[in-house]
Amino acid sequence: MRRSGRNFLRALLGLLLLTVVFAAFWFGLVPQRYSPFAALSLADPPSWFVDPRLAALRHDPALCRAVLQAPHIVATPISDNVQSNGCGWTNAVRVAVVGGVDIGLEQLTCEAAAALALWVEQDVQPLAESMFGSRVTWMQDMGTYSCRNMIGNKRWMNMRSQHSLANAVDIGAFRLANGKQISVTADYKRDTPEGRFLREAHMRACRYFRVAIGPEFNAAHHDHLHFDRGILTRCQ
Repeated sequence: MRRSGRNFLRALLGLLLLTVVFAAFWFGLVPQRYSPFAALSLADPPSWFVDPRLAALRHDPALCRAVLQAPHIVATPISDNVQSNGCGWTNAVRVAVVGGVDIGLEQLTCEAAAALALWVEQDVQPLAESMFGSRVTWMQDMGTYSCRNMIGNKRWMNMRSQHSLANAVDIGAFRLANGKQISVTADYKRDTPEGRFLREAHMRACRYFRVAIGPEFNAAHHDHLHFDRGILTRCQ
């Protein structure tokens, strides 16, 4: 009995240690110099460890500046907005172009901006070229920073949205170089090449964002794709 008790205690302590280590990477608390994972590069295809490498950007402005580089993204650091009442941002940027796509984002965390760049360059652009023979040149920004709670889900309605931390981005439409316009509102649920493009692009975003939801999630998202790098996980 004593031996089994000691074994149980060891197992419990081991589980606790693993939980602490996991949480440290999940919340971006491990400085890059101590991380076993190489620093993120927007030029590289996604790896198995893209999530902790993105999370490492959360509290490291110097690493952010090193990672967010043209031609992958055109981003400018902005001053922190000290959080008050659960709203505000730290280590955020203004994004003009991402993956060759024009998009005007006034405030977006470095972590979410890097995720957006990877998604557009590694997945959206190749998908558009393969399906339509044309690259995406513009995406419609439906919102980044907004001091508010989550909407459309009673379970989480009292919880602050990741928009309140500038850690989320909503995309409503795409325009291709050939002039084709693809809209979440008009095309997402249709059995057309445009609809299939939107649904596939949505699912591929789950590699980089912890939450990637759209019209199939609830009515509040009927006209846009919502992506964020918060503590919750959902791909729907």
